[in-house]
Amino acid sequence: MFVKFENLPRHSRVWIYQSDREFSAQEIEFISKKTIGFIEQWTRHGSDLKGSYSIKYKQFLVLAVDEGFNNVSGCSIDSSVHFIQELEKTLNVDMMNKMNISFKSGDSINIVTMSNFKELVTTNIITSKTIVFNNMITTKGELETQWEVPVNTSWHKRFLVS
Repeated sequence: MFVKFENLPRHSRVWIYQSDREFSAQEIEFISKKTIGFIEQWTRHGSDLKGSYSIKYKQFLVLAVDEGFNNVSGCSIDSSVHFIQELEKTLNVDMMNKMNISFKSGDSINIVTMSNFKELVTTNIITSKTIVFNNMITTKGELETQWEVPVNTSWHKRFLVS
């Protein structure tokens, strides 16, 4: 069952998928239509899930489920992964590479490999104050407060040169 993202409670579980490139306006329209369709039929052992999505910065797809309504199961998580994989194939993008790291540079969103991120830290292009995206967060509340954070307050701080 699809609901508006803003209507989900802060404890709702989220999964963040970052694209290796920005989506076009047509792709965002396509993703929105497909994601609503997916959420409308998304179930846990035959029971509806109350879910939503958000597209952030034309590059991140956030799926969310109100686990106060129904908990997700392994099968329902698997179906969402298959849905993302289908989007990847259709749009020719990589949305599941957890080795990519996203950070802000002015108004731009940059995605680099972990080894490139380390390099950028050693050359001071990325500093402790650079804003990174912590895609490891798990709730809507964390998305609102802990997703976009300085390197020195995220798991990325382990790459900082002492």
